[in-house]
Amino acid sequence: MAKLATAASAALLLAGCAQGGLFNRGAPDEFAVARNAPLVMPPDYALVPPAPGTSSAASVDTRAEAINALFGGPQQRSATETEMLQAADRDRAAQGARSVAGDPDTNVVDKGAVTQTILQVPEGDGQEARVSTPQ
Repeated sequence: MAKLATAASAALLLAGCAQGGLFNRGAPDEFAVARNAPLVMPPDYALVPPAPGTSSAASVDTRAEAINALFGGPQQRSATETEMLQAADRDRAAQGARSVAGDPDTNVVDKGAVTQTILQVPEGDGQEARVSTPQ
């Protein structure tokens, strides 16, 4: 009896795969492919060649344009920022100090492992220490 049920279910499954089988579903025909016309760009009559003597588009500084688009170009400093820069002696700072900081020839002082450990300690209360602000 079990063999008959297995054979009947296998026959039903195979009949569902046939073109005009039990379920007679309307499957798409993968061999009926229609060719579409190729895409064509319409001509743009608004474009004109550049006039002789004018600058070409290739001479534009794209880096400057990107910075200007991101940051909006040079802006005036606020009064607070100007005061802070004067208090920090901005005019005595070395030009290009940021470029020199990562230079391998820059002399640095090795403070040792103790200073590095202190700098890496997270803020707040620890297991053995408590932080309090005097009133």
